[in-house]
Amino acid sequence: MKRLPIIGAVQRKVIEILQTLKLAKKTSKEDYTTHLRLVLLSIGAVGGVGFAIKLISEFVTNPRLIAR
Repeated sequence: MKRLPIIGAVQRKVIEILQTLKLAKKTSKEDYTTHLRLVLLSIGAVGGVGFAIKLISEFVTNPRLIAR
């Protein structure tokens, strides 16, 4: 029976995960809002760069758009 070592390994991993979760502390509301602001700003920056690249590529590939 090869399944027994696998079950034991999974069981040990679950125990390790539960121990880690017990040690973790909940973040404060201030930390959460700071991280949320940073993530949203980063997503917006990446989206803005992507939009600028797309806009420039449209003008380069279709010069008639500039003449209008």
